Amino acid sequence: MIRHPFQFRARAAPPTPSLQRGGCSPRPAQVLTDAALIAVAVPCLCEFVWVLRRVYSFQAADVATAIRTLLAVVNVGVNRPAVEAGLSVLEAGGDFTDGVIAYEGGWLGGASFVSFDRKAVAPLTAQGRSARLL
Repeated sequence: MIRHPFQFRARAAPPTPSLQRGGCSPRPAQVLTDAALIAVAVPCLCEFVWVLRRVYSFQAADVATAIRTLLAVVNVGVNRPAVEAGLSVLEAGGDFTDGVIAYEGGWLGGASFVSFDRKAVAPLTAQGRSARLL
């Protein structure tokens, strides 16, 4: 059976530049409405956060708002627990990616987050999570 190409809506997995355009747009949710599903990989969000912080000089609170706005779009699929872990560390003064890595490590069975970076360990221990310096 041949289907007409307009009978169904596309599924998409956008690269980081697409998220940047959406996150810096005055109406970010409208950028993402054309696909039935927008699958956002967590590494893509890590890059997105890095670009917003380093290139566009966004404050942590503004980055968190941009990510939460993205998550509020109905057709966005993402590993929400990992993203929430990253956001909690970001909002505690740490790095989004460190929070994601700590979450993923725990999910995989790791007992403690281990790093050479004091700035990575401090927000996690302040939240009562197991983290230590090497």
